[in-house]
Amino acid sequence: MVGQNVVLFKRGSRGSSFLAKRRVRFRKGYYSTYISGVPYSEAFMRQYHVALDGNSHQLESIKEERIGHGTINAVIINFYRSTDFLKLKASTRKVRKNMLEKFRMAHGQKRVALLTAAHVKAIIGDMSDRPGAANNLLKALRVLLRHAIDMGLIHDSPARNVRKFSMSAEGFHSWTESDVEAFESRHEQGTRAHLALSLLLHTGQRRSDVVRMGWQHIDGNMLSVTQDKTGAFLKVPMHPKLKAAISNMHRTKLTFLLTEACAPFSAAGFGNWFRDRCNEAGLPHCSAHGLRKACATRLANAGCTPEQIKAITGHKTLSEVARYTKAADQERNAKQALANLLRSESEQTCPTPPTSWTKSENNPTKSNNFLGDGAPERIRTSDP
Repeated sequence: MVGQNVVLFKRGSRGSSFLAKRRVRFRKGYYSTYISGVPYSEAFMRQYHVALDGNSHQLESIKEERIGHGTINAVIINFYRSTDFLKLKASTRKVRKNMLEKFRMAHGQKRVALLTAAHVKAIIGDMSDRPGAANNLLKALRVLLRHAIDMGLIHDSPARNVRKFSMSAEGFHSWTESDVEAFESRHEQGTRAHLALSLLLHTGQRRSDVVRMGWQHIDGNMLSVTQDKTGAFLKVPMHPKLKAAISNMHRTKLTFLLTEACAPFSAAGFGNWFRDRCNEAGLPHCSAHGLRKACATRLANAGCTPEQIKAITGHKTLSEVARYTKAADQERNAKQALANLLRSESEQTCPTPPTSWTKSENNPTKSNNFLGDGAPERIRTSDP
């Protein structure tokens, strides 16, 4: 930021007159200097660019000096300039920074070299009521402490062997068909809530992608999506129900979903708004992300392969969609097993003819009594 600061110099022994001298102060963050000359003149702008260069080289080192070298504060500030942090997606950087800033507020003045595994365990353990958040913080601390190793402040990461909380593999509740019916009964077609449901359920995308969808992403029967989290580009065929839901939507706005103020939703704001709509439908256990899971489940139940499911949802690995196909395969195999059992039981209860007949039964005139030598037994007859 450039600001002006006027300084008055006294002239004359009696102070009867003053000369005002103007100088411009360059200030950005912790770095500041003064620039002389007429603002925007050639000489002034030369000094200004030198100040910019000086700031870019000195600002971060000055910050670290003032907050204390070797502290958690210094490590986090240095980490924000690292490739490990800058290579993250913008949304991920925001979430990661929010976690680290909270950690800074509590422990920023402490020296990272004094942090032990026992300290990390205690910090994570205090979050036992929020196991998901605790695991996310532990993940962030492992990356941060590896950066501290790179800085030469510590030799080993105290978070390396700290165990995560065990989490349910289910995660967010996956909407059932009855959940969808209950929501549609409460929020009929034509409402914003029904439109949100259709976008989430019939595209299988995250809320951060759904809030950015608009007519500019529609090309015939295909919807183009560049996923915010992964950067993956997808072309998803549109379900007939989704086409019906957006058929009468405005074409003057960039997004289908708008707030009460006719502005686009943020991802977090949309999630909170949609949660309220779920509560209105008597579905407090449901969420926006659960519809992404419901979409994948529907595809799996329809017999889609993992690769086909990935083409819709944008999941990166087969293991991410395996849980959906595994559940669908289990149900399908269980139904087939029962069908096989019932067919087997039905066959066993049907009457069947004898498998063999004796010769005496087939030809009653012949005897079935044989001697050991194979000759027929002699039958005694009466005397003539």
